[in-house]
Amino acid sequence: MRESIRFVRQGKIVEIADLDPMATLLDHLRLTECATGTKEGCGEGDCGACTVAIGRSRGGKVVYEAVNSCIQLLGMVDGTEIVAVEDLASGDTLHPVQAAMVEKHGSQCGFCTPGFVMSIFALYQHSEGPVARGEINDWIAGNLCRCTGYKPIIDAALSVCEGPRADKYRAASADTAGLLDFLSDDKDIFIGDDTRFFAAPASVEGLAALYQKHPTAVIVAGGTDVGLWITKQLRDLPKIIHIGRVKGLDGIEDTGREVLIGATATYAKAEPYMRAIDPDLGELFRRIGSKQVRASGTVGGNVANGSPIGDTPPALIALGATMELRRGDRARALAVEDFYIEYGKQNRASGEFVTGLMVPKLKPGQVFRCYKITKRFDQDISSVMGAFRFTLDADSVIREARIAYGGMAGIPKRAKAAEAALHGTSIRDSAAWSNAFAALRLDFAPLDDHRASANYRAETAHALLGKALLEAAGTPTGRTRLIGRREEFTDAAE
Repeated sequence: MRESIRFVRQGKIVEIADLDPMATLLDHLRLTECATGTKEGCGEGDCGACTVAIGRSRGGKVVYEAVNSCIQLLGMVDGTEIVAVEDLASGDTLHPVQAAMVEKHGSQCGFCTPGFVMSIFALYQHSEGPVARGEINDWIAGNLCRCTGYKPIIDAALSVCEGPRADKYRAASADTAGLLDFLSDDKDIFIGDDTRFFAAPASVEGLAALYQKHPTAVIVAGGTDVGLWITKQLRDLPKIIHIGRVKGLDGIEDTGREVLIGATATYAKAEPYMRAIDPDLGELFRRIGSKQVRASGTVGGNVANGSPIGDTPPALIALGATMELRRGDRARALAVEDFYIEYGKQNRASGEFVTGLMVPKLKPGQVFRCYKITKRFDQDISSVMGAFRFTLDADSVIREARIAYGGMAGIPKRAKAAEAALHGTSIRDSAAWSNAFAALRLDFAPLDDHRASANYRAETAHALLGKALLEAAGTPTGRTRLIGRREEFTDAAE
C-alpha cells in the first residue's frame, strides 16, 4: 500500500501525501505551484485554456497527450510527467511552438494562448514531418479563441510542424521514460481514511475488494464527466476510486470477430479499432469531445455513466455489443442495451463495476450507419444520436434491423417498433419505410430541453432513419451528406 502520489515536474520527482480526493491538477498548478500560465476558463473541459501535457512512458520513450487540467483530478496523474506552459522555454529561449506563435502573431489578449501552445506542443511531439491543416484543426478543436482568430494560430502550427522536431523533451525522452518507469509500481494507493479518501488500486482484485467495502464511492476513469460534478455541480465527493492504474483494464484486443475494450481504454486508443469496424464509427469517436477529452475519457466510463445523450451507447447497442461487470470475485456478461433501466438507473448491483466491452465486427451482408447531430460540428454534445445496423440477405431483404437512438428518451434505447416494421421487407421498399417512420413515433416520446425541442428530435430521428435506409439501399453518401462522406474514407484507404 502506498499513501502518496508521485509524478515528475521539470525533471524532478514530486510526492504528495496530503491529498484531498477532489483536488484538481489545475488547482495544484495555480494555487500550490503558483504556475499561473495555465489558465482557468470554463471549468468543464470545453475552452482549453487549462490545457497541459501529460507524459507517459511507452516503449522506452515519453508520449505526450494534451489534457484539460481543470477536470483532471490531481491523484490521477500519479506516475506521469506534467508539462505546463512555463516549462517549455529554456531560459530566454522560447520553445519552437512558442516562437512560431510569436512570429505568426498568434496571440492578442493572450488568455487562451497557453492552452493553444500546449495543444500544438502535443501535436509537435506526436507527429513527424509536415502536418495537414485538417489535422491541426482537429488538434486545436478543444481550444477556444475569442479575439485572435484561428488563422494565425493554425499558421503557427503549420510552420512549427513543417521542419524536423528538436527540443529538450525529445532529447531527454529516454531519461524521462526511465524516471517514469522507476515511479511505476504495483502498489495500491490509498490516501485518507474510511470516511474520506482517494484510492487507486493496482489490480482488479484490489478494486473489487475496495468497492465492495465502499459501494458509495465514486469510480473515476478519465474524469471527463465526474470532473464537472466537482467544478460545476459543486458536489462533495468524499470517496473517490480512480481505476486508471488497474493493470489490464486499459487493453484493447481485436480477436477477428470482435473488439474487446477494457474499461479504462480511452477514446483516443479505441478510435482506430472502431474506424476499422466502420468509417462512421471512427468518425463518431473522432467527434467525441476534443483531443484533450479523448485522451482522458474512456469508452467504459461513457457506457457506465448511463447518460441519455452519451455518444457511444447507441452505436454499441446497434452493433449488439455486450459488457462485463464484476462484483467481488464474480463476473457476468450483459447486453449493453439491457444495462439501462431508466434515467439515472442502471442494471448494476451495489459494489458492481464495468470491466470491459465486447463489440462485434460487421459480418457479410451487414450495413452500419451512425449520425451525430449537434449545434456545433466539433466539440459538442449530441441533440440526437442515431445508429443503425441492417442485416441483408442476397436479395436485399432485411433479415434484422437494429436501430438505436440517444437523446430521444431518458436512456439510450432501441426503436423496436420501427425495427419490426422493416423486418422481412426489401431495403428498397418505400411502403415499409413509411411504416417504419410511423412506428418510430410510437417508440419514443422525445426529450424536450435546452438542446432541442421534442418536435425537433422526432423529426430528426425520422430523417436519420431515412438517410440510413437510403445509404443502405445503395445511395452514395456524396448525395446524402455534406461532410463525413464515406467515399472520402474509401479513397483515403486506397
